[in-house]
Amino acid sequence: MDVTTIEQLARLMKETGLSSLELSEEGATLKLERRQEPAPAQPAPVSHFTPAPTENPEPLPSKEEGTLVLSPTVGVFYAAPAPDAAPYVKIGSKIKKGDVLCVIEAMKLMNEIPAETEGTVSEILVGNGQVVEFGQPLFRIVS
Repeated sequence: MDVTTIEQLARLMKETGLSSLELSEEGATLKLERRQEPAPAQPAPVSHFTPAPTENPEPLPSKEEGTLVLSPTVGVFYAAPAPDAAPYVKIGSKIKKGDVLCVIEAMKLMNEIPAETEGTVSEILVGNGQVVEFGQPLFRIVS
């Protein structure tokens, strides 16, 4: 087992949130462990997306109102089902309970994140391809 492989495994552990990993190869055993860093209480938004202008735009409610959609897992946030596809939702999108808002890739599995309430997407708090933590706010939905 070479240093490059060990470094790649350590990076993978950090990206996926694993706290330990044990690997046996050709009679040698490697055990990697990392300390869990406490997640910040309220992460700062990485980016904000602005809806395309329309003829009669509806005013969006205050960003302090509404319900936050939190990440149920550690992984990579994807706004669309494929790199060349349109995003599931944009700011101003009207959604119903059960609508898919995004996908979070965790351990090579794609997890669709459904809306738990109906309303309008007033804020997208993470960027496409960003690594998200458990409990991190992803969207703000207003009624």
